Amino acid sequence: MTNAQILAACRSNWEYRGIDDASVREMLEELAAHLEDAQTAGRSGQDVVGQDVRSFAAAWARARAPFSRRVARTVSMTCFAVGCVLILAYLLRWTSELAVTPAYLAFWSSLCVATVVWELRRGSLGMRARCAVAVAIALPVAILTGLLAGDEVLFALPLWAALALLVPGLPYAAADARARRNSHTADDTSASPAR
Repeated sequence: MTNAQILAACRSNWEYRGIDDASVREMLEELAAHLEDAQTAGRSGQDVVGQDVRSFAAAWARARAPFSRRVARTVSMTCFAVGCVLILAYLLRWTSELAVTPAYLAFWSSLCVATVVWELRRGSLGMRARCAVAVAIALPVAILTGLLAGDEVLFALPLWAALALLVPGLPYAAADARARRNSHTADDTSASPAR
């Protein structure tokens, strides 16, 4: 296994485990330095991480961010993502109350399930490919549900509920955005030639 493959496997494992972007970048930089040092000393990347890269990445993730903290972050970011999608639906329909039908509920539920299952089974796809696969699964489910269950409104979701879903994820989203901005600034600084 090459150093690039080791880094890619660790990155996908850490992202799957809900490690924040800033920590993932920091961990990757540290691991890349260790792998580079091992290579200059004539050792392989397997000597650094062992035979099972996933176990190595999982152990480091557990040490870096305990399970309870990762679960809290994942749940908060999921609520944030659902809140953003709902806000978009309110804006597209220009309403303050969203009528939830069985087909609408089936579409979004199957979209979430398809995305999570695909990530667990296949690993990281690109954003476009992941969305295409999820929509290809969710759309027939929604159409079939609409045909079988009809267009009866199950409940009306007020705008404040979508806004409330944003609240738990705001600190994490802000921290991720700040970390991305800082990393881009650091990359730009290191890429500029010395004078």
